[in-house]
Amino acid sequence: MPVYDYKCPEHGLFYELAAMDESSQPKNCPTCATLSARVLMVAPEFLDMKQENRAAHTRNESAMHSPVLSTPDYRAEQLARREHKHGKGCGCGDKPIRKSNLLYTAEGNKMFPSMRPWMISH
Repeated sequence: MPVYDYKCPEHGLFYELAAMDESSQPKNCPTCATLSARVLMVAPEFLDMKQENRAAHTRNESAMHSPVLSTPDYRAEQLARREHKHGKGCGCGDKPIRKSNLLYTAEGNKMFPSMRPWMISH
């Protein structure tokens, strides 16, 4: 069972053992038996942190379940992929996305403008 901090309005901080599901419930002060709320401690580094660093910390925390490793090799690979031109017979496996020219008429028929007009529909 973890130890949690509670604060009595009259006697100050005290520590109690509590189950995790009971940690948010107030505890009785050992001196005066007054119900006292739990104290949430915040590291002083977070309070004195610059706004930009705090935003970066929040961004990192939100991305911790799907991290992207930003190493010099990874950045070079991403840059090479952006600059890569796919020539005829390129076997890289990173195929460019082709945009379809498929349109539908008001009747629901397929139409391929600027392609083979004699192959209007199947």
